[in-house]
Amino acid sequence: MSVERADAARNRQLLLNTVREMITETGVEQVTMDGLAERAGLGKGTVFRRFRSRAGIFHALLDDDERAFRERVLHGPPPLGPGALPAARLVAYGRARIRFLLERHAIARAALDHNQSMLAGESILSQIHLRMLLGHAGVDAPDVDSLALQLTGALEGPILLYLPMSPRADNDRHIARLADSWQILIECLCQPTPEREAEADRKG
Repeated sequence: MSVERADAARNRQLLLNTVREMITETGVEQVTMDGLAERAGLGKGTVFRRFRSRAGIFHALLDDDERAFRERVLHGPPPLGPGALPAARLVAYGRARIRFLLERHAIARAALDHNQSMLAGESILSQIHLRMLLGHAGVDAPDVDSLALQLTGALEGPILLYLPMSPRADNDRHIARLADSWQILIECLCQPTPEREAEADRKG
């Protein structure tokens, strides 16, 4: 059993590496199940068992990238990772998340099948993370849970997934503008109020 698991892991990594190469060379639109099998030197049945559908290829690719992103959030250097003030982490998370998704815009859209409206799993994780940071930042809101949900909507699909994207140079400017807007929003939310400053003085 352990040999089979090792073989399966090697095949999975081979397929993911091959997909990345194909996307770099010809773009997301040209990737097919048959083409991936041929390029990787594996049987078509292996590819279909691994991914089940064309959308499954991109979902697996995105999931692989998501694991690396979560590692940066949980254990990476601040301000995205632990060790920075909550407001700074909120800004960093939003900026990083916007760039992450828009740099993978075509992959994220291709990962959706006809039964999905968005990739919900990472949205839930974003909501939990934002809720935690909002609480630590002492944001003055009557319903912080709802605020975290609305902020999550600004970072995850479907809004970002269906933005029109242009050539890469324009995309970089587009990403920067959205990230700057996120930062302005967070800085307004976390701006000290007289009550918060008084509480800080009492604790100090």
